[in-house]
Amino acid sequence: MRTLNPFLRSYQYNYIKAQTKILLNGLAATSDPNVARARKDIAVENVLSLLPDMNEEQKALLIQIGDIQENADAKRFLSQLQPLVLPFPTVTEQTIKKLFPKAKKLKAPAMKDINLTELTYMSWHDDGTQRKYIIAEVGGKFYGFHGTFAPMNKKSVCALCNRFEEVGMFLSEVKSSGDGSYTKRGNYICQDGQTCNHNIISNEKLDDFVRMMIE
Repeated sequence: MRTLNPFLRSYQYNYIKAQTKILLNGLAATSDPNVARARKDIAVENVLSLLPDMNEEQKALLIQIGDIQENADAKRFLSQLQPLVLPFPTVTEQTIKKLFPKAKKLKAPAMKDINLTELTYMSWHDDGTQRKYIIAEVGGKFYGFHGTFAPMNKKSVCALCNRFEEVGMFLSEVKSSGDGSYTKRGNYICQDGQTCNHNIISNEKLDDFVRMMIE
């Protein structure tokens, strides 16, 4: 097999990682070889459904989830996939100016401290303005928006990762269609953006959130 180029999104890798955990738990709970085979087949089917347009080499790699027997196998399988995760685009000063034209003194976060392959979206807090900034991709286009963020000091379901985590209310002023007035939109999202990104196994909720903010 020739060397593959990165082809997985971060959330897809997270999904595959979650499927390996489900499979390992299922295998540990049965001694019936037929049940074990069925659970492996389900894992293969779920993983392949992520990328219906994959080529044969990509498929040959992903179906190896069906060969997993124990933790060591899962680690080897996932270690093969890690280098094939597409990194989130580097956020430069040019990117900031394009996405946030009114934020004159806003600086991009220190990219050297961020593992871009672990990001489905990027967020950071600007201490100068006390605002939270979010950059996400929907339909091949990048969007940026900012707003206030108020920690709730309690756990609830995050609107981005759909997991039960420590959340806060993110609110942003967006222009209403037609009359030029502004309205506030937002939802509860994770306080910790890194945890949130690690939790994301589908981009559906993130896409819904971004569309709510921009439409």
